[in-house]
Amino acid sequence: MSQEKVIVLDFGGQYNQLIARRVRECNVYCEVHPYNLSLDKIREMNPKGIIFTGGPNSVYGEDSPVCSKEIFEMGVPVLGICYGSQLMAYLLGGKVATAPVSEYGKTEVIVDTSKAIFQNVNQKTICWMSHTDYIAEAPADFTVTASTSVCPVAAMENKEKGLYAVQFHPEVMHTVEGMRMIQNFVINICGCSGDWKMDSFVEKAIEEIREKVGDGRVLCALSGGVDSSVAAVMLAKAVGKQLTCVFVDHGLLRKNEGDEVESVFGSDGPYSLNFVRVNAQERFYSKLAGVIDPEAKRKIIGEEFIRVFEDEAKKIGAVEFLVQGTIYPDVIESGLGKSAVIKSHHNVGGLPDCVDFKEIIEPLRLLFKDEVRKAGRELGIPDYLVNRQPFPGPGLGIRIIGEVTADKIRMVQEADYIYREEIANAGVDEGLGQYFAALTNMRSVGVMGDGRTYDYAVALRAVCTSDFMTADCAHIPWEVLSKVANRIVNEVKGVNRVMYDCTSKPPATIEFE
Repeated sequence: MSQEKVIVLDFGGQYNQLIARRVRECNVYCEVHPYNLSLDKIREMNPKGIIFTGGPNSVYGEDSPVCSKEIFEMGVPVLGICYGSQLMAYLLGGKVATAPVSEYGKTEVIVDTSKAIFQNVNQKTICWMSHTDYIAEAPADFTVTASTSVCPVAAMENKEKGLYAVQFHPEVMHTVEGMRMIQNFVINICGCSGDWKMDSFVEKAIEEIREKVGDGRVLCALSGGVDSSVAAVMLAKAVGKQLTCVFVDHGLLRKNEGDEVESVFGSDGPYSLNFVRVNAQERFYSKLAGVIDPEAKRKIIGEEFIRVFEDEAKKIGAVEFLVQGTIYPDVIESGLGKSAVIKSHHNVGGLPDCVDFKEIIEPLRLLFKDEVRKAGRELGIPDYLVNRQPFPGPGLGIRIIGEVTADKIRMVQEADYIYREEIANAGVDEGLGQYFAALTNMRSVGVMGDGRTYDYAVALRAVCTSDFMTADCAHIPWEVLSKVANRIVNEVKGVNRVMYDCTSKPPATIEFE
C-alpha cells in the first residue's frame, strides 16, 4: 500500500495488535512487524512513525530483544511503550533497573501538559501500568515529561530527535486519555494526515484479487460469520462465477445456524454465489474424540477444515485459490515475532503445512473486526449480517471445556440459544460486543425434584468492547441473568448450575479456550 503508514515493532508485548488498532482509529494505516525487522526494510517501508511495544523481558537481560541504535538516527519519530520505553533509555545512555515498587493496574500519572504528546491531556490522568523494571534515570539529552509516586520517569522525550517514551500503556482502554496521546503522536508529532479510509481499501482489495486470480477458480471457506461473509462478497464482486463458496457444517455451530447460513447464501438468498453445504458433523466428532487440550482441538479443526475443502475442490475441478476470512487479530494472536502464541486460530496457526491449492487468499488479513464491518457496509452487505455476533471458526469446540461429545454440543447449543433469546427479549443486547454460553468441565451436586443430581455447569459470558483486543465484563441486569439461569437448569438436560464470568480481557480472553 502506498499510503502513509506507522509501523509497530513487536518486542513480545501482548497489546501489540491493540497499538496498531489505535493508530488506525486515527485513520492512519498501521502494521505490526517483528522487532528485528531490518533497517533497510524499514527505510523501504518509509514509515511516518515507529512505535515500540511492551514485552516481558528485562532490557539488560542476556537474551532480551533489542534493536539497532541506528533506528533513532533515521529522522523518523519513535514512541517507546513500557519495555519499548526502557529499551530506548537503555540504548541511549539512561539507567534501567528493578523498581523498588512494581506498578500494576490503574495508576495516577502527573504529566507535563506543555509537551506535544500530552496536548489536551489532564495534568493528573489515570494510566494503565504493568511493569517491574523502570527507567531509573533518563538519558542525558532527554526531558522527563511524566511521573508517578514511585516511578520517576513515567514518560520522557527528546523533541529534537523525535524520540518519545511512556512507561504506561496508552493503547488500553484503562488509560483514560490514552487515545488522545496516541493521536497526538501520530497526527501532531509524526505529521500524518489521517487519509486512510475503508472505501479505498475495498476498491484496492477487489482490484488486487481480480489481478491475482485472473481466469482461475476460487474456493471460499464460508462460515456465515461476518469475516467470511465479507470475504465472500468481496470475492464475488472481484471474480463472479469463478467463485464457489463452501459452507462446512461441522456440527459445532449454534442452534439452527446451519440453516440460517444457507438461507442467506444459498440459492434462495440475495447473493449470486455458487454455494455448497457440506454436512461433516460425524467427520469432525470422530477426529475430536478424546481430545481435551484446546490447542489440539483448534489444530484438528483447522486441518479438517482444509481436508474437507480439498475434497470439495476435487469435486468442483481444478481450483487454484482458497479464500479465508482471516483477520489481523487472528494473525497476531497466533504468534508474530517474539510475541507469545495466545491461541492458534483455525485459519492461521491451525493450518496444515501442505494444502492442495496454489495459494491462500486472505483479503481481510490486515483488518480488525470493526474495520471488517466497515468494509462490509462499503460492499452493501445488510447491517443484520454485518453486525452479527462474532463466532469463532472452531465453533462450539472451544466453548466446551474438555472433550467434545454430541451430548455436550446439545447442552451448550440449547443453553446458548436460551441466553441469546433472553438477552434480545430484554433489549439489553445493544452495546454488547459478544455474549454466549460455554460448557465447563465441572460437575457438581444439585437437587432437582427432591432428588440428587450430578451434572455440568454452564458459564455465561458477555463483554463490552470496540476492538475485541480488550474487553470489560458487561453488566447484565440481575433479573435477566436470573431468568436465563432458571430456564437453562429447567430446559437443558444435564445442566444443574449456571455461572456468570465477570473477568475482563486481559487477563482473560473473550472465549474460554
